[in-house]
Amino acid sequence: MYQEYQRILVAIDGSREAERAFKKAVEVAKRNNATLIIAHVIDTRSYQSFSTFDGSIADNAKTEARNTLNEYKEYAAKEGLAETVTVLEFGSPKVMVAKQIPDAQNVDLIILGATGLNAVERLFIGSVSEYVIRHARCDVLIVRTDLDNHVPD
Repeated sequence: MYQEYQRILVAIDGSREAERAFKKAVEVAKRNNATLIIAHVIDTRSYQSFSTFDGSIADNAKTEARNTLNEYKEYAAKEGLAETVTVLEFGSPKVMVAKQIPDAQNVDLIILGATGLNAVERLFIGSVSEYVIRHARCDVLIVRTDLDNHVPD
């Protein structure tokens, strides 16, 4: 018998890489009759640069993220995926995607887009995908191609 994944996590951040990963995650979830957990983590470190934190900034980010999650959930339903869950969290995307969300949601596969960071950014802050590969306790799939397995230009 081959491995069937039951609970698949895909992290989205608005990038084209994350969208490719999401579309592949929908297909993998359908083939496995799995639940797809669509997660977005609002990086709280981005608010540390504001000396006078305005709560409306967080509210706007949360509203926008919630709308995006709902759009992705609708897409998955239209593609025939039976069960999806959306998760919106605040914190460090690396830790949330590698450890906290998978533990809380009993995830057995994480699907991520390849990093969109350039070499200098990776040197200083590292990529979420690199961190997840090193620290996740379940399988991790890094998506580099589109649904036709072509490398985008």
